[in-house]
Amino acid sequence: MTFSESGPVPSQGNVAQQIFWYTAFTADMTKPGLPVMNADGTPKWRMAPSPKGPYWKEGMKLGYQDVGSWTFLKSSDEKKRLAAWLYAQFVTSKSVSLKKTIVGLTPIRESDINSKEMTALAPKLGGLVEFYRSPARVQWSPTGTNVPDYPKLAQLWWSHVAEAVTGEKTAQEALNGLAKDQDAIMTRIERSKVQEASKCAPKMNPETSAEEWYEGVDK
Repeated sequence: MTFSESGPVPSQGNVAQQIFWYTAFTADMTKPGLPVMNADGTPKWRMAPSPKGPYWKEGMKLGYQDVGSWTFLKSSDEKKRLAAWLYAQFVTSKSVSLKKTIVGLTPIRESDINSKEMTALAPKLGGLVEFYRSPARVQWSPTGTNVPDYPKLAQLWWSHVAEAVTGEKTAQEALNGLAKDQDAIMTRIERSKVQEASKCAPKMNPETSAEEWYEGVDK
């Protein structure tokens, strides 16, 4: 299942649980007549609270959000940059932003998520509105600029998880392998110093055991 299929495929009713979730997938999961929808327009599914590990503490994050941004190139013609700036203001204006939220379900404004229009839509969106109106959303913070080499790290994810899905390895074995390979890549990046100028270079801690982490868990 590719990224673009993460809404349409589960909407056919053959997926029991989906961990990787963007709010943009919601629109594909709420269309009338789908196997995952009730006749009254409410969903048969819900967005569940995020799970957390045993050493999670209050104040730590539970997930991340792609919050979006605008890029303006210094090398561009000044008039084109000004036009791009005006377009950015138009797209993020309250009226356009609200319409985009209603259609695409990717809110960027407090006024969007707290609008009467979203209150009316809430019963049909499986918990999306309730989540963004709750304190839980602050535990889903932006990634920032600290992902050292996303393409190299991301390609390891699916290959290791596939070993667990097919039964080739246990979930623990697969995730241990993923952690080992990702640590190896970040160690090489740190050693090479190629990312120091961007201030995104990883700083690796000494390798230790799971038991040492668990010793710090509040009993």
